[in-house]
Amino acid sequence: MSKMIEHPEDYFRRLLQPRDTLLTQLEQEAAQEDIPIVGPLVGELLFLLATISGAKRILEIGTATGYSAIFLARALASVHGHLVTIEKQPEMADRAARNLRRAGLDQMVEIVTGDALQQLDQMETGCDMVFLDIDKKSYADCLLHCRRLLQPGGLLVADNVCFVDAEGFNRSISDSSQWKAVHLYSFLPGHSPENDALCVALRV
Repeated sequence: MSKMIEHPEDYFRRLLQPRDTLLTQLEQEAAQEDIPIVGPLVGELLFLLATISGAKRILEIGTATGYSAIFLARALASVHGHLVTIEKQPEMADRAARNLRRAGLDQMVEIVTGDALQQLDQMETGCDMVFLDIDKKSYADCLLHCRRLLQPGGLLVADNVCFVDAEGFNRSISDSSQWKAVHLYSFLPGHSPENDALCVALRV
């Protein structure tokens, strides 16, 4: 059996792809202001999953400064897709709008301001992919809306499922025959926090 890499966290941190000036600035702001963001590795993963799945309509639940929205919208650009992202805090929604304009992506992104569960309850248009990243206590309640809004074969990605408050969501999606889900616990450099888990699930 081949020998494992020594100091794997340092090793894989060095493999992070370079980011542009805007993303680097948002990473610095997040560190300075203690704003949780997905970081460059999960950002690239979202880009890859959106691209591979062929998603044209994506729903993001939790915008913050727009860091993850930039990765998702860039994946949609080649297919002229559309991203709807929900943010509870108006000041954060304004910051995200400015950042998406700076990225040249504002025309393909709609930012909805308000409580996520209330906004989801009013939504009827289906989507191909959902990225879930709000307060973890709300994940289980969001799951029903994700099931309703996702097209069959649609993809759900949930962040921070290693948090205790996400336990209800984890059990619900694992026990349900309506989802094919995997939970991936790993080192995620640049993520907040860096040792966490993601859930990736297919709507059956």
